[in-house]
Amino acid sequence: MIDAHVHLGNLSFAPNYNPLTVEQLISTMDELGVQKSVLLPLDSPEACDGYFTTPEALAACKRYPDRLIPFCVVDPRRSKVADKIKIFKEMGCIGFGEHKMGLEIDDPRCKMIYETCNELGFSVLFHLDPGLNIDENGLPRLEKLLQEFPKVNFLMHGPGWWCEISADCQVRGGYPKGKITPGGAVDHLLQNYPNIYGELSAGSGYNALTRDPDFTAGFFERNWRKLLFGTDYLAPGQNLPIVQFLKDYPLDREKRDAIASKNIERILGL
Repeated sequence: MIDAHVHLGNLSFAPNYNPLTVEQLISTMDELGVQKSVLLPLDSPEACDGYFTTPEALAACKRYPDRLIPFCVVDPRRSKVADKIKIFKEMGCIGFGEHKMGLEIDDPRCKMIYETCNELGFSVLFHLDPGLNIDENGLPRLEKLLQEFPKVNFLMHGPGWWCEISADCQVRGGYPKGKITPGGAVDHLLQNYPNIYGELSAGSGYNALTRDPDFTAGFFERNWRKLLFGTDYLAPGQNLPIVQFLKDYPLDREKRDAIASKNIERILGL
């Protein structure tokens, strides 16, 4: 298994917060049977209370180069964003994310990031929510970006993405319950654009797969080449129900292996 989404470090100012260390991360990976993890820094004030910088991520990956895969991130409101991404590539990063900030998803400052990643062949891992990478119901802005930046693999995560699995979605986040109406934006985009993938981490991915069991089997059948295993592991003792769900779900070997590791291996050239 390859986990497409983990973090480390001081992500909260709460006095009782215990930051996840790289040793704890590796130990948890061993327990779960995860061979490698994509380590995602966080650089925007809306992403969390603290920060996990790209240099910190690179330092952790150098300690465990066979287990951790470094991405970089730069808040789009910083100066010389494109130059910094290119420097981080020279330092060893192979993708961009977690892209999680309080702007419209197609803000010109964000599009400079996508232009740079398009040039470099970088994938971008997005977090969508009502106030993060802002879009409308049906994700029309995201669809235009997929057309504009065809060399960027868009790895989509978060409540603002997974709520759109249902065609009757009227919220921009959260964890909707109940039956899924076929024809949602998630299915439409995964089926019609080669450069977008659904990343299954956190409560939002788990909720999307479990809220309507009658829908899930067909969703896997249609999209197993476009789905990525991930946990969003960031705190010691964190509950990770997506792991056991995917281990237990009745998928054939080819589909399970694709979601667990083969898809992300192909995307990142591992």
